Amino acid sequence: MAIYAIADLHLSLGTDKPMDVFRGWQDYTQRLKTNWENIVTENDTVVIPGDVSWAMRLENCIEDFSFIDKLPGKKIILKGNHDYWWSTMKKMQEFVKDNNFETISFIFNNSYVVENIAICGTRSWLFDIGEEQDAKIMNRELLRLTASLKSAGDNEKIVFLHYPPIGNNTRSQQVIDILQEYKVKKCYFGHLHSDSIRYAVQGEHDGIEYKLISSDSLNFLPYKIV
Repeated sequence: MAIYAIADLHLSLGTDKPMDVFRGWQDYTQRLKTNWENIVTENDTVVIPGDVSWAMRLENCIEDFSFIDKLPGKKIILKGNHDYWWSTMKKMQEFVKDNNFETISFIFNNSYVVENIAICGTRSWLFDIGEEQDAKIMNRELLRLTASLKSAGDNEKIVFLHYPPIGNNTRSQQVIDILQEYKVKKCYFGHLHSDSIRYAVQGEHDGIEYKLISSDSLNFLPYKIV
């Protein structure tokens, strides 16, 4: 039973938002499906930290969620900045139940323990803009990250974020402080694409190992964590 992760699927099977127009994204859904089926088994878990579907409403996610649900393994989904369909936990749970999507769960102020490892996280937000509204959003995300980590108890914790918490000459110190408070040693993030991939800050910093897992940075191959 392994744990994998891959962010930024950007599926648009039920909407007209093809990613194939971007460099490196040609035939990406088939590439993702083939790669996923080659390595992930039904007993594995795959974490998807945001930007899952271009659908604007939850009811428009059926085709994208059906695609995900049919792939091997259990899937744990977090919110990304383009997941406009995201709703309350109750509505999302009812949606997957009503549509018989039996392999999909969500992280939203909670966590899941897999193989004695607690999978925690939140979307996070921009931290270097300086606008009042961005600060308010980030404060809510900090509360959600804390709630997720608290819910994990004494288990070893791995954190998944959509936004990177650290960049070249910038860092979200509030996020990092929470990670250190809860003794998190590994943090995975997405959001960065194309030319931004080369500037991603990865590796160990202040005792935490960071790894970019956006789909195109991984060549659409889920990354094995454990």
